[in-house]
Amino acid sequence: MIAVTLVLVFVIIGLVFNTLGVIGILRFPDVYTRLHAETKMTTFGTIFLGLGAIAYCAGGYLSSKDSQFVDLSVNVIVILVALAFTNATGSHAIARAAYRSGQKPVKTVVDKLSEAEK
Repeated sequence: MIAVTLVLVFVIIGLVFNTLGVIGILRFPDVYTRLHAETKMTTFGTIFLGLGAIAYCAGGYLSSKDSQFVDLSVNVIVILVALAFTNATGSHAIARAAYRSGQKPVKTVVDKLSEAEK
């Protein structure tokens, strides 16, 4: 019963992050803020969905002692770690490429990248 409750909580939190990220992508004015929303959505939404899968596997393992649940949990953990690193690196590369292609942030107060490239 605890595992089912944890799965529901993690999945709901993940879906909330994904929903807010989609709203951010649709509503934010420029590529940088949209990229920020997308990165949060991908990172936190997927991490919480993965935690839901791990909780499901923990409940399944405790009830049946089947080692497939352990294998699935390890795979989910590897995926979440890889996602955490690649998502941050990829979004940084996309933002830098957008800046160099001439996309300026909307309503920027401080632009340290232009100061650094002089």
